[in-house]
Amino acid sequence: MLTVGEIARRIEQPLHRVEYVVRARGIEPDGWAGNLRVFSESALERIASELAQSERAAETAAEAGLGSPDRA
Repeated sequence: MLTVGEIARRIEQPLHRVEYVVRARGIEPDGWAGNLRVFSESALERIASELAQSERAAETAAEAGLGSPDRA
């Protein structure tokens, strides 16, 4: 089981971006360890996929002159 901090380290993303995706996409924890949310490997894969999709969309928007490429 993985915390959001461990997920951020494994996918080499800032913690705030992982936290944002979890909240914005409604990704539920698989359980709790004390007061920490814990997530499965499949949640890690979904979070990584959502971040990659967000980055692709930002890059496309930047190429079209519609926004900043570093927004999540």
